[in-house]
Amino acid sequence: MSKQYFLAAVICCVVNISFGQPNTGLLKVKMTEDFAITGDGTSANWNGADWNVITQRDKTTLQQNNWNTEGLPEHDIQYQTQFKVLYSAKGIYCLFRAEDSLLTVTNKADNTPLYNEDVVEVFLKPDGDGNDYFEYELSPWNFELPLMIQNNGKDINTWLPYMYVGGRRTTHLVRVGGKDAKTNRFTWTAEIFIPYELIATFNNVPPQKGTQWRANFYRIDYDRNPVYSSWSLTRRSYHDPEKFGTLVFE
Repeated sequence: MSKQYFLAAVICCVVNISFGQPNTGLLKVKMTEDFAITGDGTSANWNGADWNVITQRDKTTLQQNNWNTEGLPEHDIQYQTQFKVLYSAKGIYCLFRAEDSLLTVTNKADNTPLYNEDVVEVFLKPDGDGNDYFEYELSPWNFELPLMIQNNGKDINTWLPYMYVGGRRTTHLVRVGGKDAKTNRFTWTAEIFIPYELIATFNNVPPQKGTQWRANFYRIDYDRNPVYSSWSLTRRSYHDPEKFGTLVFE
């Protein structure tokens, strides 16, 4: 056990894992009053939201869709990953929980290439007809990478948000649980609040009852080979908005 992991395991709580709702391409998002996030999803506000499954992207899942599997491993360690989503009058709440046995994390700063190590990601595309969407990444050490994306299907450009202060900043916390002696596994959870002020230039923001956004939820894990997982299965890249799922706000 690394020194970094040991310290995280000592100070953080254990969260038990369970299965969630399978992906149907459609996720109904319930409204909530705003609440303080804790990093482990202990707020009672989360009780009304279902867990949803993030599926590991490997040759088996891709071949079932007749998609390109070049360079992907046949099989790797199978971890469970789930997420929840809520929305309020001020923003979007996301909660991830990820089973793991080894954290691969060395980045110790925001706005660094977190995708090269263990990370969870949220992609939000409020304007279903546009080329732009918002990408948010959070590492197990609670470092973030918020990006504005422009994707015309051929080229992708990314920008860090300008004037990322005050009500435009996200709120985020992470908790890492201790290892189970029998399975040698643990769970880390990530809780995120994305304010509408940060993504206010998109159409359909803030959402109303019945509003639909395209979106996806991801995880990358680096125990051995990089293993990619997503809620809505994309093709060669996470940047595949045609294959995003749909959020329906209730």
